[in-house]
Parts: sequence; C-alpha cells; structure tokens
Amino acid sequence: MNNMTDDRENLAEKLKRWYATTVEAIGEAKLLASLDDETVKLLAQDCSLTPQELRDLVQKGPHASDEMLALMDSLGIDRQEAQLAGPAEFREMHVTCAHCGEKSRCREALADGTANTEFGYYCANTDVLLDLWARPELRVK
Repeated sequence: MNNMTDDRENLAEKLKRWYATTVEAIGEAKLLASLDDETVKLLAQDCSLTPQELRDLVQKGPHASDEMLALMDSLGIDRQEAQLAGPAEFREMHVTCAHCGEKSRCREALADGTANTEFGYYCANTDVLLDLWARPELRVK
C-alpha cells in the first residue's frame, strides 16, 4: 500500500476509536446525570472525590487514564500489585492522568517506545511512578 492509503486507514481507525469513546462517555455522563444528588454524593464519597470531581471525571470518559496504565506497563510495574499496595494513590494517579494536558506527547512516546525514558519530562505522575518502580515487589514478574 502507498502512504496515502495508510494515512487514510490510520485516520479512519482514529476516528472510529474517538467516536466509540465519545459515545461511551456520553452514556456514562447521562447515567450519572440521571442519579439523584444524594446518590451522586455517596458514589463520590466512595471514590474519595467531591460530587463535582466525580462529574468532571465521568465527562472525561472511561479511557481518560489509559496512558497511565500503558506507562505502567512500559515501566514493568504490575498494575494489580500497585493498586493493592496503595489504592488511594492509584486512584489519584488515574485522576491526575485524566486531567493531563500532555496526552498527545504521552501517546507519541508510548507509540515510539520512548515513554519509559521520557515520561519524567511531561508526566504529572512521575514521582509516584518512580516510587512504584523502585519497589521490586511491584514489578511484573
């Protein structure tokens, strides 16, 4: 195939992913909006968030922190072990990633294989990721 055909296919795949993610996020936002204030408050408390923080996070969509998980994989950090070792810290990392303004830079670094050496220049979770990486019991075996 030529480059133009490849570019079109890449664009088509990106548009499909964007559309699916958007539809999913809208569905979750509608579900949250259908709940009464007290239920939203209780859900937010369960997540150690304010109701507004919960709403903001749901608006970002279910894949808003996928980059964090991919970066953990790139660094060889076991996601499940990290979550068990520090559930509040793990949740906070998700929130931080979801609100990050460096998503394209992170995705590019993940795609070209440089994320595990470059993340310190742009990732707001750098300190926590380095702490997790320094713990051998949290590394993928």
